This record gives sequence, C-alpha cells and structure tokens, in this order.
Amino acid sequence: MKVILLQDVKSLGKAEDIVDVSTGYANNMLFKKNLALEATPSNLNSIKIKKKAEAARIQRELETAIAMGKEMQDKVFLLPMKCGEGGRLYGAVTSMDVANAIGKAGYKVDKRGITVISHIKSVGEFDVEIKLHTKVSTKVKIKVVEEGK
Repeated sequence: MKVILLQDVKSLGKAEDIVDVSTGYANNMLFKKNLALEATPSNLNSIKIKKKAEAARIQRELETAIAMGKEMQDKVFLLPMKCGEGGRLYGAVTSMDVANAIGKAGYKVDKRGITVISHIKSVGEFDVEIKLHTKVSTKVKIKVVEEGK
C-alpha cells in the first residue's frame, strides 16, 4: 500500500515522502497515529499544492531579504551608548544593541544573525555583518556616539 508520510518516521522516510508499506502497518500504526495518509489522487494533489505554496513563500522571503540588504547597505545606523572619559564605553556593543538600533530605523533583523566583526568598546564607526537569509548577508555601518549628545 502506498502512503504519504505527514511526519518523519524513523527507518521509513521523511515528511511528504511517498512510501510503500504493508496494509497492516499502514492501518494499525501510521493511520492511527496520524503519521500518514493513503496515497489517493486527491491527497497527492493537496501535497503538491502545499509544496508549491511553500516554494513560493521561500522565494518571497529570499526576494524580500535581497531588497532589504540592498537598501540597508548604504545606511549608517546611529547607536547611542553610555561613555566614560575619552569616548570609552561602559562595556561593549552587543548584537542586541545593534539589532535595537537597526529596529529603530525601521528594519526587522534577528540578533542571532548579527556578527560584530571586532569588539566595539569605543565611540566611532564600525562595520557589522548581518545575515538576513540563509543566502543573503550584508555589511552595514554602525556609528557609536555618546548618549545625550
């Protein structure tokens, strides 16, 4: 009996795979635990539509990330921080600080995708790499200034 897996099943296959199993295994195990559907034409068509929609969503996300990366590339983001004498910061600039500064400018980025290239412990301009998508990353400038000025 041919079935479409709804979830990954160990030693059988991954989700949305079409596999051939015995009728008893399909009826007593896979169907009861909602791990699979029978491979009927309508079920095959619905899986095909889901795959197509998922591919379109992934393509949209990639296009959005590319456009956002091009837009962000030429900008300098201002990051006010508390400073001591000589422009030295109390602590260092973290990826969370950078994500907040970019967020205030109207861009949504994940702090886990931000790589601070060198430790930022003073006032000035620094390069930061931002991973917007698995295939898209960009470098932006962060200008650290003294808070209140």
